[in-house]
Amino acid sequence: MKYMALIYMNPDNTTPPDSPEFGKMMAGYQVCNETYRKDGVYVTGDALQPATTATTVKVRNGRTESMDGPFAETKEQLGGFYILDCKDLDEAIRYAAMIPHAANGAVEVRPIMVFDR
Repeated sequence: MKYMALIYMNPDNTTPPDSPEFGKMMAGYQVCNETYRKDGVYVTGDALQPATTATTVKVRNGRTESMDGPFAETKEQLGGFYILDCKDLDEAIRYAAMIPHAANGAVEVRPIMVFDR
């Protein structure tokens, strides 16, 4: 079953790219990526640009509306994702716990809906 691991972080607590902590964090992501590939669970994943670059789109009464920024006002914002092909939720949680931002943000694990074709 495929699971999406949604990585949330507080942009006010972002590790500066020129700091030693940033290098450690990125090394942690490299370990995740290598482990996921080695274990055969990696489907895809990527980081997202900051929420300040987002555009929210709504269609109301046939009219498309767009606005700058994310729809929800929250401290933690979606910063990236993985799609993992795991045997069950317990395995998906085990892999999600490896994501470095789980230590200071949050990782939401959600099964991907499968529709009959």
